[in-house]
Amino acid sequence: MEQFFTNSEQVQNIIKGFNLTKTLFVSSIIIGEANIGKKTLARYLFPHAHLVSGKEQEKVEAALEEYDELIITDFEKLSNQESLDLDNKRIIATANYVGNKQTIDNLFAFIYTMPSLKERPDDTAYIRDIFIKEAQSNLMLEDKVFAVDDIHINLSDNSKTLKKSIYQHLMNHSMGEKDIQEAIYHYILQDLEGNNGYKEYLGLYEKPLIEAGLKKFGSQLQLSQVLGINRNTLRKKIREHNID
Repeated sequence: MEQFFTNSEQVQNIIKGFNLTKTLFVSSIIIGEANIGKKTLARYLFPHAHLVSGKEQEKVEAALEEYDELIITDFEKLSNQESLDLDNKRIIATANYVGNKQTIDNLFAFIYTMPSLKERPDDTAYIRDIFIKEAQSNLMLEDKVFAVDDIHINLSDNSKTLKKSIYQHLMNHSMGEKDIQEAIYHYILQDLEGNNGYKEYLGLYEKPLIEAGLKKFGSQLQLSQVLGINRNTLRKKIREHNID
């Protein structure tokens, strides 16, 4: 059975609405951005319902013939929405956007709008912690401690980019010298060309070195001493690499 957590009042109202009507043969649709949990919510509310994707037109049509209770994801992908017969069925659809509003109004008795993760900070924190535990397990980093507040969370594509940003952070902060060298090796191996490669790729080393040094020491003078280079040389490299 799918698990679903939310502290969002708007999502809780969606759940209440479904709980009030889940025994009725009426059709409902949840609309919202991709990767915000629409499918997970539908599976949580109707764990035994057959599920089919709107990306597969023929399978949807066959499922409508066979099942009285059905979850249709990616409903916006269906090309013949207006010809669908949803009468006397319990259809729970999810869609990333509304195509033809009139068609949606005609097909569904209840239309719910689900907010993005940017609008659900408590839900985002909960999902973030789940992804952190998952990443630590998959990357075999259970013995390492990561500061949650240091993770730059990317919600541009909701849970998809949230998960990616967590994996990237944990990998970046657990890499050793050989791991870093291997990553740079494969990057350069793929892209090295031209006639000024040495100078071009020197920034892969210089820029993070200077940025990390400035953050750690907070002083150009002290950093120039640590690096063993002239202060004017350091200033020149800061300008070359557009370091703030």
